[in-house]
Amino acid sequence: MKRIQYYSYGGPETMRLEAFELKAPGTGEVAVKVKFAAINPIDWKVRNGYLKLMTGKTFPRAMGSDFSGIVTAVGSGVTRVEVGDPVFGMAQIRDGGALGEAVVAPQTFVARKPDSVSFEDAACLATPGVTAWNGLVDKAALESGKQVFVNGCTGAVGEATVQLAKMFGATVAGTCGAQATQRARDAGVEPLFDYRTSDLSKIRERFDVVYDTSGTMTVAAGLGLLRPGGLYLDINPTPAKFIRAIFNRRLKPIVCTAGAQILDGLASAAGDGKLRLPVAETVLLNDAIPLVTALETGRKLNGKALVAM
Repeated sequence: MKRIQYYSYGGPETMRLEAFELKAPGTGEVAVKVKFAAINPIDWKVRNGYLKLMTGKTFPRAMGSDFSGIVTAVGSGVTRVEVGDPVFGMAQIRDGGALGEAVVAPQTFVARKPDSVSFEDAACLATPGVTAWNGLVDKAALESGKQVFVNGCTGAVGEATVQLAKMFGATVAGTCGAQATQRARDAGVEPLFDYRTSDLSKIRERFDVVYDTSGTMTVAAGLGLLRPGGLYLDINPTPAKFIRAIFNRRLKPIVCTAGAQILDGLASAAGDGKLRLPVAETVLLNDAIPLVTALETGRKLNGKALVAM
């Protein structure tokens, strides 16, 4: 089997498509034959060493987090899935490996794929959906009738946030680029602002939840859009923001944290047709490194990039 690996932290030049031997799943783990993997910014952030205090110094390391596929083996204590089940999910940050023909992940990081959801669509769900859920549900405890503002509402996390917020009965406003305006309006985002030309400080309306899903807002701008008791969710956590959040309970830095209940919730939403992220481009594994490199160096897509195994 093959997967994308690297032997030191660094830029795109460190990636290699190489043969590897998949480890047997341990206690509470499942092995999955990957059908599709989605490319996310976290993939190259990990490879660049952004999280090396967590990921350590053992090499080679494997690339990729989000996948869909078929369970081929389970470790002891696994009860959520069985061999042969179609699943989607994410690898642990410290392990990676979704950008390969097979991957091992904790059972709590996978969920059964609904029959009505394709393997392509399922591969897109995990990181954007979990991140949206972490903010809206885990931090904000979003309720029906609340008003949500999503900065970057047509990015992957932004689209997941909009769809989940609507599913929970909230109304949604937000920002996007001019080229994505119609897609945002079709998703029910109103009012809608062009992030390139709008001064967020001049927006008069105030919101129960402001979610910066693109990581481009200042904390001051985000807090300024809140009504009393509101929360500002920040997708770009830094040590300084965590310290600031201790003293200002309205600021909630978000770290993507998967769990069985969250993945099952995403599966249910996708199965009901309430959560779907568009696919913009699909390449074979042999062509994945150039696509990862292009996205890392600034190429923009109107949807997710997938790798087919």
